[in-house]
Amino acid sequence: MAKKNRSFSYSRSAKSLQENAERAGSAAGAAYALVGGILVRGGIGYAVDKWRGTSPWGLIIGLLLGVIVGFYDLVKTTARR
Repeated sequence: MAKKNRSFSYSRSAKSLQENAERAGSAAGAAYALVGGILVRGGIGYAVDKWRGTSPWGLIIGLLLGVIVGFYDLVKTTARR
């Protein structure tokens, strides 16, 4: 088995991690906005259902709004590239 002659370097590892994070920044932000929009608006719809007794309509409307707003933000973020 051939042994690699490369030793581990914290500075090289940190630089590589920073470069990868910079490249994935907008895509990661868009993904978080999509998931966050669905969860937050779904949660608000669920709370409205509990408060008004309209189950499951508030949850359904909240999830649909979350998907619409999340995908809008996703398209807006990726179209800037």
